[in-house]
Amino acid sequence: QKNGGHPAKKTFQAIRIELNRELEVLNDTLNDMIDLLNENGRICIITFHSLEDRIVKEVFNAFAKADKVDKRIPVLPQDIVEKPYRLPQKKPIVANEKELAENKRSHSAKLRVIERVY
Repeated sequence: QKNGGHPAKKTFQAIRIELNRELEVLNDTLNDMIDLLNENGRICIITFHSLEDRIVKEVFNAFAKADKVDKRIPVLPQDIVEKPYRLPQKKPIVANEKELAENKRSHSAKLRVIERVY
């Protein structure tokens, strides 16, 4: 037991995540929340482990990033080029050194934000 607590901690966390379908619920809820955003509305999500963060990142990117299109097409339809959502920060916001010194558990927290533009 060096760091991270009891060796069974991750096993029980994995069982809890699976039994509660936490990752599926997160994915479904994020999609629903983004659909309900008003103009200039924001959703801010703090994740605490990589499985959650990957889902949030992928869902936010699906809504905010332009679709990949063939660059040989001379004129692109406006709905392919522009999306009504944007990511104010490209990278997640993480704890700074001061916060890490005051709160050891903040090292795994990542804040991601999506905003509805129109």
